[in-house]
Amino acid sequence: MPKFSYTAVDARGKQANGSVEASDQNDAIAQIRQLGFYPQRLDEVKNADAVAAEKKPAKKKRNSTVKMRILTIFTRQLATLIDAGLPLMRSLKTLAQQERNPVMRATMTDLAESVETGNTFSESLALHPGIFNKLYVNMVKAGELGGVLEIVLTRLAEFQEKSQKIKGKVIAAMVYPIVVLVIAGLILTFLLIFIVPKFQQIFKDALGPDHPLPGITLFVIACSDFMVDRWYLIIGGIVALVATYKAFASTPAGVIILDKIALKIPVFGDLMSKTAIARFSRTLGTLISSGVPILQALNITRETASNTIVAVAIGKIHDSVKEGESVVGPMESSGVFPPMVTSMVQVGEETGQLPDMLVKVADVYEAEVDNVVTSLTSILEPIMIVMLAVIVGTIVIALFMPMVSLITGMSDAGTTHN
Repeated sequence: MPKFSYTAVDARGKQANGSVEASDQNDAIAQIRQLGFYPQRLDEVKNADAVAAEKKPAKKKRNSTVKMRILTIFTRQLATLIDAGLPLMRSLKTLAQQERNPVMRATMTDLAESVETGNTFSESLALHPGIFNKLYVNMVKAGELGGVLEIVLTRLAEFQEKSQKIKGKVIAAMVYPIVVLVIAGLILTFLLIFIVPKFQQIFKDALGPDHPLPGITLFVIACSDFMVDRWYLIIGGIVALVATYKAFASTPAGVIILDKIALKIPVFGDLMSKTAIARFSRTLGTLISSGVPILQALNITRETASNTIVAVAIGKIHDSVKEGESVVGPMESSGVFPPMVTSMVQVGEETGQLPDMLVKVADVYEAEVDNVVTSLTSILEPIMIVMLAVIVGTIVIALFMPMVSLITGMSDAGTTHN
């Protein structure tokens, strides 16, 4: 009968090591739980002959990537098949046969082959870091050790779906003003390069080169001349600005400064902050509820945080918990998490329902993100329309003021002639 070595913790969190003889991995987990332990790691002990017979060249990690939507569908389908009673190997092969995406199909085939050679599913996933991040791998590992892989996969699919939804809303909120600004820039460029010079020539021919023009007209003509004659300076300035930003953003200090500014930008900063808190709560709550130890869960949450300031705050929480202290203290002192969040987390700690409370916090802040996006769209739409109207209107007024003067002069000349 196979022998399994294990690393486990008891109800007080004290670590213990040992070994059991069992027919398979699930039987070993059941025996360990009967001893009053919660398994964290489980490995089959093999003799030298078995190791030599099964040893194969280690597969290299692959850095292929797929869209989150494809990964979410795979996770949901795999959870459904395993929950229906299909073995993992057969589930992977079935999904690979019907998968249309070539990268995902090859990945599923590799996963099936890796599991077939004796690797665990989580170890097989770790060979594809470009597709399955640390959060994914560690949750699957916890599900394997707890014998609840289908439940963990379902949670993963839900987590990915909610993450996609909130990311889509944030992108939608950002895209609208950017599109309007681009359209406004294109219209302004077209008017200054092609329309204003024609009117400028009309003014010279009809009014004479020495005829005084209104100040707003002179300003628009000067902008047009600069854009036509010095276009390379404008392009060079844009390129230099983008290059400077990228260089600054690539430095550790630059990333911190830019992330700090992002959280303080009016309106958009509030959206970024709520999104970061929702992501933190959803990630940490999902990991802990899936059986991942809290210190490991905090490390993964810190690595997947989209904002450096939030990541630093999570790091302080990790250090506090490592010293045996509460989660709430560093959350309050960080200045990142609002009082409502810290209060709910404190209640979760005191009642032993921290994962459930974190998920509730995520639900609340995802709803807040929905509200902010809706408000932002309703506010930005009239502002952008007015801004576009002001830009175009200013140029139109600047061009037609001399025309009014010209028409008036022609009318006076006609009256005098009569």
